[in-house]
Amino acid sequence: MTSPLITPAELAALDEVTVLDVRWRLGGPPGEGLYREGHIPGAVFCDLDADLAAPPGAGGRHPLPEAGAFQAAMRRLGVTDAPVVVYDDAGSTTAARAWWALRYFGHRNVRVLDGGLQAWTAANLPITKDVPDSAVGGFTARPGGMPVLTADEAAELATRGVLLDARAAERYRGEVEPVDPVAGHVPGAVNAPTTENVGPDGRFLDPAALRARFTALGVGEGVEVGAYCGSGVTAAHEVLALEVAGLPGALYVGSWSNWVADPTRPVATG
Repeated sequence: MTSPLITPAELAALDEVTVLDVRWRLGGPPGEGLYREGHIPGAVFCDLDADLAAPPGAGGRHPLPEAGAFQAAMRRLGVTDAPVVVYDDAGSTTAARAWWALRYFGHRNVRVLDGGLQAWTAANLPITKDVPDSAVGGFTARPGGMPVLTADEAAELATRGVLLDARAAERYRGEVEPVDPVAGHVPGAVNAPTTENVGPDGRFLDPAALRARFTALGVGEGVEVGAYCGSGVTAAHEVLALEVAGLPGALYVGSWSNWVADPTRPVATG
């Protein structure tokens, strides 16, 4: 199986590739500003909120976009059927959402730059402020390339398989909730913070280490697994880590922000 990750040296050696810069900050400076301060040569900026999600609402803070909207966004960014590489500067947490969305909508050759922009610069590879003129791409969005969960399916999975909560432990326990109106977690979910998928350098742990991590959480051959987070972004990172480990996983895209939009859904704490 081809790894969903790519090294800086492997990316630098590619001739025909679309590179998407998916940097984003919750409550911080816009990712496009970071992009214009310096990015990988040839990369185009991909906006998490505008390009990889529908407007927030009952479906969550980052719901799945409609196929037509996603296709239009990717074509504007120059995406074709040629290889795509996505990166950020935050341990691949937002790049993973771009990877997952492209995979969900049928792109068969998309990889995440392991270690992100930091790994690129650590390899003494160039950074530029030049914004490329991207040609309109011909990508066609075909939904269904990755498994997804509804709220009801996530609740059911938590009882018969493993539902991973990718948020920080204190949010899972309900001790703090900085974003959503209700604190806690889906009953039966297991806490698996995405920060533990990567090392101090932001690179993913090797497949064996990730497999051991998920095995300790109850994931294994024949065990159905899904993941959620606050809004379906870092949970895509969990699905990516599962894939690196050779374990398929489904994404509850609406995640906690969708779960608590319905006051009748149960909430667990502790």
